[in-house]
Amino acid sequence: MATFISVPLKKASEVDLVKPLSKFVTVSYPAGEEQSEYIRAVEELNKLRKNALGRPLDKHESSLEILLRYYDQLCSVEPKFPFSENELCLTFTWKDAFDKGSLFGGSVKLALASLGYEKTCVLFNAAALASQIASEQNLDNDEGLKAAAKYYQLASGAFGHIKDTVLSALNREPTMDISPETVGTLSLIMLAQAQEVFFLKATSDKMKDAVIAKLANQAADFYGDAFKQCQYKDNLPKEVLPVLAAKHCIMQANAELHQSILAKQKKRFGEEIARLQHAAELVKTVASRYDEYVSVKDLSDKINRALTAAKKDNDFIYHDRVPEVKDLDHIGKAALVKATAITPPLSQKFTDLFEKMVPMAVQQSMSIYNQRKNETVNRLVGTMREATNLCNGVLASLNLPAALEDLSGDSIPQSIAEKARNIVQQGGLQSIEQLIKDLPELLTRNREILDESLKMLDDEETTDNELRGKFNQRWNRTPSGELYKPLRAEGANFRNILDKAVQADQVVRDRYNTHCDMIALLCKPENELNAAIPSANPTKTLQGSEVVNVLRSQLTQLDEMKAERETLEGEIKAVTFDMSVTFLTALAQDGAINEEQLSLSQLDQLYGAYNQRVQASLRKQEELLGQVQTSHQEFSGLKQSNTEANQREEVLKKLASHNSAHTTDIVFARKTERDELLKYLQQSIAREPSAPSFSVPAYQSTPAAPAAGPTPAPRTVFVSILSPLHISSFHNVQKIWRKL
Repeated sequence: MATFISVPLKKASEVDLVKPLSKFVTVSYPAGEEQSEYIRAVEELNKLRKNALGRPLDKHESSLEILLRYYDQLCSVEPKFPFSENELCLTFTWKDAFDKGSLFGGSVKLALASLGYEKTCVLFNAAALASQIASEQNLDNDEGLKAAAKYYQLASGAFGHIKDTVLSALNREPTMDISPETVGTLSLIMLAQAQEVFFLKATSDKMKDAVIAKLANQAADFYGDAFKQCQYKDNLPKEVLPVLAAKHCIMQANAELHQSILAKQKKRFGEEIARLQHAAELVKTVASRYDEYVSVKDLSDKINRALTAAKKDNDFIYHDRVPEVKDLDHIGKAALVKATAITPPLSQKFTDLFEKMVPMAVQQSMSIYNQRKNETVNRLVGTMREATNLCNGVLASLNLPAALEDLSGDSIPQSIAEKARNIVQQGGLQSIEQLIKDLPELLTRNREILDESLKMLDDEETTDNELRGKFNQRWNRTPSGELYKPLRAEGANFRNILDKAVQADQVVRDRYNTHCDMIALLCKPENELNAAIPSANPTKTLQGSEVVNVLRSQLTQLDEMKAERETLEGEIKAVTFDMSVTFLTALAQDGAINEEQLSLSQLDQLYGAYNQRVQASLRKQEELLGQVQTSHQEFSGLKQSNTEANQREEVLKKLASHNSAHTTDIVFARKTERDELLKYLQQSIAREPSAPSFSVPAYQSTPAAPAAGPTPAPRTVFVSILSPLHISSFHNVQKIWRKL
């Protein structure tokens, strides 16, 4: 009688996890111990998959443990890598567990770039192996009965979990073996078998007949429900339907047998006979229809013996009326089984290989937070630098501090001499001209890269559309037009970046052309520079005057203010805070991250005080510049006014202005622009898909071969090619202005 249904395992194709995952780790994490640790973890994950899916598994708990450990690791790694068709693309291929193929073609299989699909299939195999382990147990001893009940309930829970999640996990129609209808039926079958095991244990433990009858009746109900669900399914093995029908009758017969014993104890001899007769009819049906699958000889003999004895006693002694079966009281039910809840980790020995890696949701939130943080820092630093540039511009227009250094009227002011030496040390005019000359070639090459990359997208999309038109529904992958929308958006963004870069490059050229004469003058030797600056009558009588002392004091205060800003800038840039802890806590508590609210709140705490200090510095500058302008008017009135002095002062103003007023601001702006572009491109590379190069399905080139399913096209068309996009131009523009 103890015939149990077990489920065959699905077969998986080999997949190399090492190359794509290691590439993501290398791009996303800086070289060092952390990166090395994650790469080792990737290699261990690949070994774990091979152990779980790359070899036949024994029907033993140790094999099930390997499967469950791999499933747990998939659950753990899923939120930590950007698995998708257009990011980190891994294609998993699995065969239908119940499809044996035909003479003219191979078995049904499905290839999907979905980690959810891999998880579903691995969990299916865990459930199938659990059913096989349960069916191998020795049900003649208590240990075997307990193990069988445990594994059937695990299998029921796993199949039930797949039923609830498979459609959302795959986002397309699955193969028949993992369809919600099939796995729902398998879940019910496993639950019925677990209930039967409890019935067998109760019988073995000689529990009360009333309890045993209820356990058997519940098992009969479970088998009956499973039979109804199987009636219209032709994908399950042919023996499943007759075994379920037989088990339904057998469990009913057992329930009637034990309920008849209870009736006899209550001296309801007619009821006893009616129940035994019903039980005999049930086992007779099994013997006549399902004898090929289930043997009921022992049970039939037991029932018939009891029925013969009951009839004999009733005929000679009790003469109790035998009621119709339909008039008998219904036997109660007692469900002692429950599908095991699938809540990872399921493995007893699970250790997360990527324990230290934060989930992608946290990584994405961290990326946005860092962007907000950089914007905050750039805003504060930029505000101070703009104010400093304004201050330098005002002082240069007043020829300060050169006017105070030039009281002799015939030597190079120290501030001008220092600026001249700085320009010469950085390569001078020749270096700047060479960098400007390189810009058109770099721009042309970057435009060619972008055009070539977009053409690759167009060509692949055309091929995909042609093959979809040829193979129709068999070409069952995501259309390239839909898949490439993010890449085309990135391409448009890169085009916009190039256009803006052209404008910025033109600004550089215009400013250079405007100021190149003065820059060339600053590159000359000191004696030539001094000779080029007009001399003026000495104004030594102003040295030591009160207005000069006041003006120098005010300039000193401005210098101190600038130094304070440099210190403040260093403090602002040095601020650190591990926001990942906040995001991880939010994800654990709420299941989601409100990045904007958390980030803005934290940034206000971190930089609120610095913002106040920046604003105070701006107010101080405004006040000091007002005082300087007032003092300078008085100073200018005291200076002897003549043509030579005016000419000399005008040249010194130009030299100071051309070096100071147009350098720091553009360098800072272009550096910020470069940093943001570099970050964006690095993130794009990190999301780069890792599918192999495009190939046509086997059935296109070799029609006679079994259809193996289409190989996904590459989803990495131009991100890696575009990685250096116009970086060289940006970088060299920055170099140009640094040379100034």
